[in-house]
Amino acid sequence: MTFSVAVSGATGYAGGEVLRLLAQHPEANVTTVGAHSNAGATFGTLMPHLRSLADLTVQETSVETLAGHDVVFLALPHGASAAIAARLPADTLVIDAGADHRLRDPEAWKKFYGTEHAGYWPYGLPELVTEPVREERRVKRRESLIGARRVAVPGCYPTGAQLALAPGLAHGLIEAEDIVIVSASGTSGAGKGLKPHLLASEAMSSMSTYGVGGVHRHVPEIEQGLADASGVRTSVSFTPTLAPMPRGILTTATARVAQGIDESALREAWRKTYADEPFVHVLPEGQWPTTKSVQGSNHAAMQLAVDEHVGRVVVTCAIDNLVKGTAGAAVQSMNIALGLPETSGLEQEGMVP
Repeated sequence: MTFSVAVSGATGYAGGEVLRLLAQHPEANVTTVGAHSNAGATFGTLMPHLRSLADLTVQETSVETLAGHDVVFLALPHGASAAIAARLPADTLVIDAGADHRLRDPEAWKKFYGTEHAGYWPYGLPELVTEPVREERRVKRRESLIGARRVAVPGCYPTGAQLALAPGLAHGLIEAEDIVIVSASGTSGAGKGLKPHLLASEAMSSMSTYGVGGVHRHVPEIEQGLADASGVRTSVSFTPTLAPMPRGILTTATARVAQGIDESALREAWRKTYADEPFVHVLPEGQWPTTKSVQGSNHAAMQLAVDEHVGRVVVTCAIDNLVKGTAGAAVQSMNIALGLPETSGLEQEGMVP
């Protein structure tokens, strides 16, 4: 059985990556590509690497254009998805790659985004532990995605950050306060819009910080997921940095180790949490992840160590911000919601060099 699919925001980085993955998906039939500013253009003139979709005409993003499909992906800026999604049929699987439906707390949304809250949808990070582990049972987001017809795709930074620390919090092995996360992202995370600081002459051979001091919009999303895993409120200091590379995120997350816990107990908790996951991998001890190793793939690679001098665990996690951080999570969530094999269309390995 094949499913008809529409992708809005198709000419952006996130939408284009969704389409790249769907082009290799055995059950997906992409019939509509939408983009406001490029409506009327032939898709192949804008995204020439997607040859199998080159003959499609870009449609205006509207409810009328998107309705009638089995699956609709909304790869739109924050604030643009909610109004469209609210008017699509209830039986359409709508997957929002934007921020509009990620946060449960309306006040957190208003504080960081400045508009009215559109509501919370099932969160499309299947591997994320969602509550403290009890008698070795690990409840994950995957369970809420089965049969869902609305899915909110996580932000790229929260994906790496939450995957990195959730095992320790869910097992009660690390403290929920004084969590420090620093993430380096490729320039594609800022989208396709022309910005002087993203010009090659500015960004290449240089690194910079931004969103410093707890003001980045992904802070409440990271705290929300980690609080779910720990069962208590979390406090996170998050600093994003811009790295001189097109794509990828390398997250380094640290937290205080609970009294009496050693590195072997931590390592075992991470191993058990992700042992059966096809896309999240704890590397052999001593091997550290690189962004290049997961580039172009839906995989996340991580490693941990204990800094005994300060009593903190250090976890490094590498993902491709456009795949596991956005489009891959979207397609993976689609697979689960529709009852398809979870890995369909997502079996690509990383690309080196």
